[in-house]
Amino acid sequence: MSDTANRIAALEARLARLEDEHAIAQLVASYGPLVDAGEADRVADLWTEDGVYDVEEFHMASRADVAAMVRSDAHQGLIGTGCSHFLGPAHVTVDGDRAVAVCESVLLVRHNGRVLPARIGANHFELVRTPDGWRTTRRTTRGLDGSPETHALLARLGSA
Repeated sequence: MSDTANRIAALEARLARLEDEHAIAQLVASYGPLVDAGEADRVADLWTEDGVYDVEEFHMASRADVAAMVRSDAHQGLIGTGCSHFLGPAHVTVDGDRAVAVCESVLLVRHNGRVLPARIGANHFELVRTPDGWRTTRRTTRGLDGSPETHALLARLGSA
């Protein structure tokens, strides 16, 4: 292969990696607006059919479970009074058709006319490339409480 062909191949590989990283960052960033809008099916579509969402008090083991969480009275109560699920910028690592994204999050809620932080979290996403684009196979979220578990979750940059 010529030097020019090698350079073009290297540029194409770099561009593909950047496109994957951007698509995954967009997926992570879309969670907050969609869940706050109550878009249950669109939130669930961020996962594979059997994708897991593991939050301390909830364990969802499918898209259907994620959609049910968004439709639940508890979640509808949050969005009915005003809330913001904000996920910070994600550190994304792509390895072929699999990827990991790690970020922090904050849940803000409206209470008695004030906006208060209700939860801060560490998030570890495991993702897979599908024919429909990147999807989450597992998201683990733990409250940032100073525990070794949450520190370890954040430190898992680039690892499943």
